[in-house]
Amino acid sequence: MEVRFTPEQEAKLSRIAAHAGIDTENLVRDAALRLLEEEEKFRAAVQEGIEQADRGELIEDEDVHLWLEERERS
Repeated sequence: MEVRFTPEQEAKLSRIAAHAGIDTENLVRDAALRLLEEEEKFRAAVQEGIEQADRGELIEDEDVHLWLEERERS
């Protein structure tokens, strides 16, 4: 697989990789794999929410607002 970047993007990736002490190829590979893992977790969480809603396991709007307010205070 090949991924093409603009010269500016390549320069930025090179700077980030140098700062991290790794080569650019490993930086891009690690970033892509982290993105895939996060995407997989996100999709699983969305699916879980859909299944909970289908079962009627919902939270009232006011309860959500109270929960958010409590989080802001702590």
